[in-house]
Amino acid sequence: MIAEPNSVANLPNHKENGIHEEVVSESTVQNGSCLRNGNVKTFRGKRKIREQCENRRRHPSDGRRPNQPQNGEVVEAVTLFEVVIMGKSAMQSVVDDWIEAYKSDRDVALLDLINFFIQCSGCQGMVTAEMFQSSQNCDVMQKMTETFDEATGLQYKKFMAYPWILTVTWPVDMDDKDYPLVKAGPYWKKFRTNFCDFTSVLVQQCQFSILYDNYLMDTIISLLSGLAESMVRAFRHTSTLAAMKLLTALVNLIVSIDVSKHNLERLYEVEKSRPTGKRTNTRLDQLEKKKKEYEQKHLDIENMMNAIFKGTFLQRYRDIIPEIRAICIEEIACWMTTYPDRFLTDSYLKYIGWMLYDKQPDVRLKCLQGLQGIFGQKALGCKMDLFTCRFKDRLVSMTLDRDHEVAVQAMKLLMLMSQNYEDALSSEDCETLYQFVYATHRPLAVAAGEFLYNSLIIQEIEIEAFSKSNAKWEPNSSQLRALIDFFLESEVKLHSHVTYLVDSLWDWAPSLLKDWEYMTALLLGNADSHEQALTDAHERVLIEIILATVREAAEFHPPVGRGGTRRILSSREKKIQVEDCTRITEHFIVVLPQLLAKYSVDTEKVTNLLHIPQYFDLELCSAELLDKHLDTFLSEIKAVVNKHSYTDVLNACARVYATLCGEDGSGHKKVGLARDELVDELVHTLNQCLDTFWDEGGGFRAEKEGIHHICLTLRRITAFHHAHDLTRWNLYDTLAKLLGFEVEQNALPVQVLWPAFQCAYSALLWQLSSALETTSSKESILALRTHLKQYCHICTCYLSHRSRKLREKAFMILCDLLMIVSHQGLSDGLIECVEYLPSSSLQSKLLFFVEDHVFAEEPKEFRVLTGEEVKKMEEQKLDALQQKRCLLAAYCKLIVHNVVEMTAAAEIYKHYMRTYNDFGDIIKETLSRTRQNDKIQSAKTLILCLQQLFQKHARSQDNSNSINSIDSSFNNIKELARRFALTFGWDQVKSRESVAMIHKDGIEFAFQGIGALEGKSLPPNLNFLLILSEFSNKLLKPDKRLVYSYLLRYTSEPALCKEEFVYSLEWYRTSLLASDEDESSIISSISEWPSDRTPCKKNLSEGSCAKTSHTEMANTPSHAHCPSDLPSLAQNSRKRLKSHDSCHQEYPSGPERLKRKYSIPDGVMVENTVEVLAEEADIDVVGADQET
Repeated sequence: MIAEPNSVANLPNHKENGIHEEVVSESTVQNGSCLRNGNVKTFRGKRKIREQCENRRRHPSDGRRPNQPQNGEVVEAVTLFEVVIMGKSAMQSVVDDWIEAYKSDRDVALLDLINFFIQCSGCQGMVTAEMFQSSQNCDVMQKMTETFDEATGLQYKKFMAYPWILTVTWPVDMDDKDYPLVKAGPYWKKFRTNFCDFTSVLVQQCQFSILYDNYLMDTIISLLSGLAESMVRAFRHTSTLAAMKLLTALVNLIVSIDVSKHNLERLYEVEKSRPTGKRTNTRLDQLEKKKKEYEQKHLDIENMMNAIFKGTFLQRYRDIIPEIRAICIEEIACWMTTYPDRFLTDSYLKYIGWMLYDKQPDVRLKCLQGLQGIFGQKALGCKMDLFTCRFKDRLVSMTLDRDHEVAVQAMKLLMLMSQNYEDALSSEDCETLYQFVYATHRPLAVAAGEFLYNSLIIQEIEIEAFSKSNAKWEPNSSQLRALIDFFLESEVKLHSHVTYLVDSLWDWAPSLLKDWEYMTALLLGNADSHEQALTDAHERVLIEIILATVREAAEFHPPVGRGGTRRILSSREKKIQVEDCTRITEHFIVVLPQLLAKYSVDTEKVTNLLHIPQYFDLELCSAELLDKHLDTFLSEIKAVVNKHSYTDVLNACARVYATLCGEDGSGHKKVGLARDELVDELVHTLNQCLDTFWDEGGGFRAEKEGIHHICLTLRRITAFHHAHDLTRWNLYDTLAKLLGFEVEQNALPVQVLWPAFQCAYSALLWQLSSALETTSSKESILALRTHLKQYCHICTCYLSHRSRKLREKAFMILCDLLMIVSHQGLSDGLIECVEYLPSSSLQSKLLFFVEDHVFAEEPKEFRVLTGEEVKKMEEQKLDALQQKRCLLAAYCKLIVHNVVEMTAAAEIYKHYMRTYNDFGDIIKETLSRTRQNDKIQSAKTLILCLQQLFQKHARSQDNSNSINSIDSSFNNIKELARRFALTFGWDQVKSRESVAMIHKDGIEFAFQGIGALEGKSLPPNLNFLLILSEFSNKLLKPDKRLVYSYLLRYTSEPALCKEEFVYSLEWYRTSLLASDEDESSIISSISEWPSDRTPCKKNLSEGSCAKTSHTEMANTPSHAHCPSDLPSLAQNSRKRLKSHDSCHQEYPSGPERLKRKYSIPDGVMVENTVEVLAEEADIDVVGADQET
């Protein structure tokens, strides 16, 4: 609530401006009271209601937003804050009411306005005011403070709001992140808009009355400047927004005054130029007086603007809060475009230039948007030369900003600069910006596409001559050639993605990109005769552009990498899509045969042309046109099949037949008949060739020409079998015989075996697909089972083939086939017949293959290489690495889906550290997936991996168990264990059982064979405890104690008590215990264990932990719980236990620690303790299976 000062209206020396010579008594200030107004009868009732509203606001009963209508209740707005927060639409009438109140009693009205700004800051405290009536008061500077009163727990701010000294009091726990301007939701968003409108309307309505009274604006400006200096974020944010909007309103006002003044000067000149008889001096005097009045207003507003700029903007444009900085930059850009004569100078432009380097993207975005408004006006370009010279490089670099929206707006700004100002960007800058059409982020690529289209393609338009040959106007010729030339230049610079280029230009040049008639006319040579013929490179790029535009029009979706999920098309977009598909089908069904005939020899061009029919929609095409040209089209495709042997061309032809036939065979009948005829010819040719080359003794004899003919036929059949179901031609038996002959004789060339391998695999997949989709007979299913086993055996044999390429192909096919037939997605009846799980020998062969082909180190060549040889070798290494990654991923899928045993992953994990850069992501994903499937078995696999590595290290060290045997290989194993521990993450409760199992197996492995040694020597694996200690920090504190109690079972041997052999044991023990008290508490609890208690047995080798009911826990003393059982998680109320830093402190290491902790008496104590545990406690910790 705001308290009102003593009215100066009744004082004898009252002046118009309300300044009085008397000083308010100090007691008034100290008591926090304020002077009462003695002549405010008109507003007494209003003030009473306002005080009630303030009390409700400070003490809300239900914690809801103040003054917001609830349950249809109509709340009467009393104060300005209540009016604005309720969103009263007639803001002008609200301001007019306040102006009338100001004219009646300006002190009361001003205090209401001051209270409005304070409340808009979210302050629910007290606002008091004391009159500053003497400029000689020496205490004024001491009162301009912001302090905290420890006695009351309140925070105070005193500042000047001339002619008052305001004191704002608020609770110290006021939330800086919860005030009206930053609150979310449409309600508070509307409040922000109303708040800004109120400030603007206030200046607009006051311009004809009270704006220039040297009282209102002085008070508001001093108030906002004082609040802007506060340490409280809410005050700074609200006052800065109000001050900037106030200055914007003043800028608009001064512009209108300048316009009126200019019109007045013109009228004065006209009046003055009249003849003496018609000119009246009175009129001239009036105009002169009016002109001086405008000049005075202009001067007053200039002073107000300077005060706000220096008092608020200069202090807050570098504020720590990015929202405040963004407000300042947004408004100064608005001033520059509205009033360029004053603000569009280098002294103001420098602030925007500096903030282009701001760390927050929102601030950088406001700078770019403001500059767009400036550079969008050509008339302002003459004032931007120095700014452009200074900050152009920064603007160009902002297209690479990590915030996508900033990069997009930077591209749009540079486009405006290039369009409106000559020589603003150099040719190098433009070339750099053009390459962004290949960017992954589509909005940035589209903005770059607009820049490219406006700057390069449109400028290449030349007036085309009217063609006499076809009497057709071709305006797209120069644009299309410019686009092709640009892509060819980009292709040299590493960009060869015409699909992304077309997608970037799709929104700006649809008429150019959809002009398929002209594009195909250029290819066929049917364009204007005066045009220059296309080169081979131009033809290749033009065909790629045609394919990309057809795909974009038919799918109506960005290419892969630029678009997320497919959005739902609107009715207008669907209509455009249908029209484009109809045009594509009707045009290319006629033209495509001619293009195929012309480019039938060129593999790349034919392949791209054959991709176009997959976007045909024969249902939209007229039956007459289809019947007329379909036969020609099919004959050309058949000719391409018979002419080419490249896999890409053959696959494209097969997909054309599949597209025209339809997925369910519902396509055109002519297409199906043509396909069957072609397959019949190919199969007949293959059988004829094979019959010729099989000799009477079952061997195979063929010349080089015959082998080549068989290879070509197999390639064509393989391509069609991949896309079509050719089961009725019974190709599998023929191919299986061919592959089996190679297994026995090892005499066939690889170029024959490769397509045969793929074709047989496709035949099996089609048989399996048919068995899944339809009800097959038992005989066909049994035949399928026989074929599967036979083919798997063939693949297994080919794992050791002489050709590495064929070995890798057999491995990939075998892994995929095992994934398919290992009960994944098969029906219950089909599982029993075709389920095929790999045997142990096959699993071993697969694992050996991975070790040999993925992780084996290749020999290095030591010879001097040229630059071209180095580049070629690097490409070969990348290709080989990609192939290795595919092999490893295929095998890891078998592990993840339980096709092979999970323990096989241990061999993969061994190479994690050495091959981290190449295969680390695959191995980590395998570990994560296996842990999701079975966390206990996954933990056992990790510890098995470490055990095998440790045994290998021990053998290399002649089974030495001393500390000196720890070398770099041992440290590598320890580092691998640390990496494994990091994969468990921070959730110790979630990984509790897995980590417990690791420690259990690790302890048993470390003390393996201790009974047979009979205390004569140390266990050979004792140093494994050093590796196991890497998992100790993943144990919860209770589990550490229980694991330590289990460790005590194995530490009773005399050999373990000798100082020179306990380093590993001491290190592991230290990792489990945080203090001596932990050790003593565990030992005492074990030694005092009662013998007549109920045993709590649990076999933890199964991976589960003991569970105890709440009743048993409550009725049993704390020392009676089994210390060696690792408790499981409480399933009903699972909580994350707090970690204690003390549990993770390490014991001091070295000789001093060893001598202090492990003397002989301590060893005797441990031995006695374990004896008590064994005799008095019937406990099965984790080794129940061993004791039985």
